[in-house]
Amino acid sequence: MPDNFYGGLDFGTSGARISIINLHKKLVYSNSVPYFYSFKNPNSWINSCENLLDSLPIELKINLNKLAISGTSGTLTASNLKGEPLGEAIPYDQACIEHKILLESLTSEEDHLRTPYSSLAKALKLIDKYGTNILLRHQSDLITGWFLKDWTFGEEGNNLKLGWDLKKESWPKSYFNTSWQKCLPQIIKSGKIVGQVNSDLALRFNLNKKLILISGTTDSNASLIAAGLKKEDGLTVLGTTIVVKKFINNPIQAKGITTHRVSGEWICGGASNAGCGVLSKFFSDLEIKELSRQINPSKKTSLNLLPLNSKGERFPVNNSNLEPILGPRPVSDSLYLHALFEGLAKIELKGWEKLCELTGSLPKKIITIGGGSKNPQWRKIREKIIKIPIVSCKKTTSFGTALLAINSE
Repeated sequence: MPDNFYGGLDFGTSGARISIINLHKKLVYSNSVPYFYSFKNPNSWINSCENLLDSLPIELKINLNKLAISGTSGTLTASNLKGEPLGEAIPYDQACIEHKILLESLTSEEDHLRTPYSSLAKALKLIDKYGTNILLRHQSDLITGWFLKDWTFGEEGNNLKLGWDLKKESWPKSYFNTSWQKCLPQIIKSGKIVGQVNSDLALRFNLNKKLILISGTTDSNASLIAAGLKKEDGLTVLGTTIVVKKFINNPIQAKGITTHRVSGEWICGGASNAGCGVLSKFFSDLEIKELSRQINPSKKTSLNLLPLNSKGERFPVNNSNLEPILGPRPVSDSLYLHALFEGLAKIELKGWEKLCELTGSLPKKIITIGGGSKNPQWRKIREKIIKIPIVSCKKTTSFGTALLAINSE
């Protein structure tokens, strides 16, 4: 009797990854591909998905039982009613300031939506551009719709920044009489069945015709699932951006903070616009590895950098005009990398301090996942600055998404 397999697809800022696990939750296959076009182009997401499905071994394809999808939280796109993208998506780190007065009138009680980085701010911009005969969908919801050839649905966690209220399980009342309410997705809880793969798509890629699509989650929540976070742990995702998350007893609302429900537990967190993305502007992966070996983590640099990927910050401060500080650059490349690591660690520390201010406690241990978690010198610099024990997790976000698929109902 053939094995049943469960898949997780994760869409990041530079590419997509698939992980396949068996009934024992053991990883049996993993693969990643870069985007062919830019991250902002939704056809990049679809193209990378096609490439990953093409490369999947036939035994896994025909026995793939369930599949869940995660994507970057807050990357919003407009498509026509057939799910075809109308243009570039607005990425998670782009501020939309065009409709400030309208945004504030719609969000009298929802502080977390009043930021220009919210999906609601992005939605107002897309509606202004394309009208109201469109679908507003986040990255993972668009791809889930592509598998189903039905773009009706959206996952709850991906739509919090658009205004979905987890406690009331509804959109804000201020949305009800708008001309664009019909553009919003019908919300399904994370980990629930959305539907069965489209038969033509299953035939095209030799997939199991009974493959079930599971309502996914955000990339950072998938990382949390992969890391197996405990109640007193904190999670730092060191990807293109830095994300910090911890468990809380009751949901909170604040600018730059997102509260999620994962496996029945409340989680809060925030995402900076700083992260590994800024490192890749100056050094290749190989250079970072070689230069890191020259760093003495027990010493401090005299440089005080603010290594944002670009102008503007979402968390731990919410300021769309905040400028990066990336100089002066010393002659020594290893010293500069050291200073960038320090700057990123200080942002992470401020993130944890902000969460402590809102929740009353710091984590006793920080689990780190993502590309930056593999760097031992950076980890030691972070421990020195943050003063909390840090451990690295080698699991990938797509592995966490596959766990969501196997544990689904």
